[in-house]
Amino acid sequence: MNLLLLAPDELLPDGTARIRGRRARHVAEVLRAGPGDTLRVGMLGGNLGTGQLLALDADGAHLQLQLTEPPPRRPGVDLILAMPRPKALRRVLAAVASLGVDRLVLLNAARVEKSYFDSKVLAEARIRKHLLEGLEQAQDTVLPEVQVEERFRPFVEDTLEELVGPSHRRLLHPGPDDGLRPPSGERLVLAIGPEGGWVPFERELLAAHAFTPLGLGPRTLRTETVVPFALGWATVR
Repeated sequence: MNLLLLAPDELLPDGTARIRGRRARHVAEVLRAGPGDTLRVGMLGGNLGTGQLLALDADGAHLQLQLTEPPPRRPGVDLILAMPRPKALRRVLAAVASLGVDRLVLLNAARVEKSYFDSKVLAEARIRKHLLEGLEQAQDTVLPEVQVEERFRPFVEDTLEELVGPSHRRLLHPGPDDGLRPPSGERLVLAIGPEGGWVPFERELLAAHAFTPLGLGPRTLRTETVVPFALGWATVR
């Protein structure tokens, strides 16, 4: 944990904050901090800065805050991802938050196991937990928006345009890299298929909505590998 993330409702009337549970244990057992020590702190949805530890006891950690730094610049990327295996999704959620994705759409596809949508990982509390872990790692405070879509064609035909708006759109599929970099300053939308790839109908429908192919090489990669690979490609612009 590289950042103690606070929620606005943890602020006390005097401007200090009190944290409990996992984060307070991290302060005591991992950081081994004591009164007077300064810790890296961020307010969820707000600024970053420092927190001076005033007290650490059975009631948690009491912090004096100074939050003056804006969160890291966001690369302006939305990700449409064919629903991965539940175990992979945990890692993907943390990576998406770490890399500053604004919106993640978890989408059904022909080669997605329908049982994936019954996974407990999709519970709102579980999603939030993994996203927060990503923010703590990256020292960011802005949660991505996560949306689950169980019907491919209605999403692409009826929801996509309004959701992402004007944007540069790329469809990932195994193949050679075309060498074209994403344009600077324009919102980028990446569509990443299941590990078996998009089927022809899905590629054609996405192409009809201005998605152009992007190959990251001939290897067929696991979702948890290709997501950070693709986001790394997207953010170097």
